[in-house]
Amino acid sequence: QVQLVESGGGLVQAGGSLRLSCAVSGRTFSSYWMGWFRQAPGKEREFVAQISWRSGFTSYADSVKGRFTVSRDNAKFTAYLQMNNLKPEDTAVYYCAVSDMFTSRPNEYNYWGQGTQVTVSS
Repeated sequence: QVQLVESGGGLVQAGGSLRLSCAVSGRTFSSYWMGWFRQAPGKEREFVAQISWRSGFTSYADSVKGRFTVSRDNAKFTAYLQMNNLKPEDTAVYYCAVSDMFTSRPNEYNYWGQGTQVTVSS
């Protein structure tokens, strides 16, 4: 069983920054992908970014490219999502999740964190 615990959400003004963390514990895979997703009220969960735990390869949704950066610390079993130049439309509950494949589809992720609220005021 894999447990994911997120932290770092909060309230920030437009143009500000936040860093989310996702600590992984329990069973680990030899190679897996850490994904970040978000879900705004009344909307479907959408892909934000992902990183290969083994190689560090990353990919991003077009809406966050150039503003968000995903990284990981292998020694701490923790992944991060650095969010800069935040916009009101970034307001959502953010989730981290683990998959054993390179995918942006939420239903192909096996384990999920509890979510952390990010609110960006205008």
